[in-house]
Amino acid sequence: MCYSINSMDIKLLKSGSDIRGVATSGYGEDVQLTDEVVEQLVNAFVVFIEERMLIKKEMPKIAIGHDSRLSSEHIKEVAKQTLKRAGCEIYDCSLISTPAIYKMSKYRDTDVDGAIMITASHHPVNKNGFKFFTKNGGCEKTDIDIILQYAEQFKKRVGNKNAVFKKDFCKLYSDELVSLVRLALGENKPLEGLKIVVDASNGAGGFFVDKVLIPLGANTIGSIFLEPDGRFPNHQPNPEDKNALSFLVNVVKDNNADLGIIFDTDVDRCALIDSDGNEINRNKLIALVSAILLKRTPGATIVTDSVTSTGLSRFIRLAGGVHHRYKRGYKNVINEAKALIAKGERAVVAMETSGHCAFYDNDFIDDGAYLAIRLIIEMVRLKREDKKICDMISTLEIPAEEREVRLRIMCEDFHKTGETILEKLKEFSTRVFELDTPIYEGVRAKVDYAKGWFLARLSVHDPIIVINFESEIVGGAKLMAKVLDSFFSGYKDIDRRELTAVSI
Repeated sequence: MCYSINSMDIKLLKSGSDIRGVATSGYGEDVQLTDEVVEQLVNAFVVFIEERMLIKKEMPKIAIGHDSRLSSEHIKEVAKQTLKRAGCEIYDCSLISTPAIYKMSKYRDTDVDGAIMITASHHPVNKNGFKFFTKNGGCEKTDIDIILQYAEQFKKRVGNKNAVFKKDFCKLYSDELVSLVRLALGENKPLEGLKIVVDASNGAGGFFVDKVLIPLGANTIGSIFLEPDGRFPNHQPNPEDKNALSFLVNVVKDNNADLGIIFDTDVDRCALIDSDGNEINRNKLIALVSAILLKRTPGATIVTDSVTSTGLSRFIRLAGGVHHRYKRGYKNVINEAKALIAKGERAVVAMETSGHCAFYDNDFIDDGAYLAIRLIIEMVRLKREDKKICDMISTLEIPAEEREVRLRIMCEDFHKTGETILEKLKEFSTRVFELDTPIYEGVRAKVDYAKGWFLARLSVHDPIIVINFESEIVGGAKLMAKVLDSFFSGYKDIDRRELTAVSI
């Protein structure tokens, strides 16, 4: 079955501040992002640009690009035809990263009014979606609500003129990154003598080798999976995935590389492998960024998502910073950082444990390639002092156990059901454990006898309650899981098999 606007609730495509849905048939799920649905969504975005952003032009300027997903080229062509009928000046960016297409609004020779990125990040191969951008940045959740409402109402703009331009927009973005490194390190080829290998996860990140690292003098021989392939035949395009990281660990070791970098599909996330083959992602990555920033801005605030470790909080405090733990979701942490700045705090970065990172001095753009560049700059500076980048996080305390389980909510109104269950869990935890404070989402509780904590929260995107465990002792996660498994056994709409497996 394929959906039309009339046969499904288009609001189901909302995924936080993005739009995501099934785009490719043959994987056991009905196609949601049909040509008709794509057309209505793009029309709705153009109307949003005019009505909400007050852009009144004969031809609004819209940039459009995509990642390597199987359905991306076709969706882009449908979207381009829609933009033509809407009378837009179209900048076709082809295969590009999400941060690069957002930057189209920043360059003088493009100066677009809006941008559309076709991507579903690390999600399964049959999924795809949209990220929408205006001159103010990425669209917020409330903006997506308006766009979906306009799509339901079949709103559209009709224009008499249109134009299509093609240019290597990725080069503009890459040149900016190259200039940043040269300026910071004072040399034209500051990476000469260094071997840096990249795993682009068969996504859009292959440009980072040819257009950024090589012009800076780096030896990139041994880099893997640079070719775009929407089947993702080698591993999940996810810097958090252990299997994905294992490929890069081997490449770093086999090539005696100084550094390994892995990107997700649309290059808004990354993780590192150091010269000894150690993974630097999740809490370690946040700690590394914090250490770099707090050397220059002592007392600054580091904003993170809700699942960060106790050890990370201690590390930030001892480094002279303030740890502000907020909600899961890259837009949530970015917006919280901006809100803190508006109140007078020095929030210098907003990061998720998933690898999303947005710096204050990069307009809070969620950008994996920019993050990689900042870390490379620091690595070169440390190398000049005969130090390694991992030295900066040598005092970070690593828990004995970290576990994550995902409990599927098996009912239609999963959001309401999930919120109700979490409220009951909060009441339960108040009696049995010690609630952690402040807490901005879900239930986070300290469990003294397990020397750890758990956080139960609703997934940003899926009908799932996610539970994270951290313990300073082996077996601590099991102790906590037993109690929670007993609690969740009282709810028939919860598939608790993963939790039960941890508790045994």
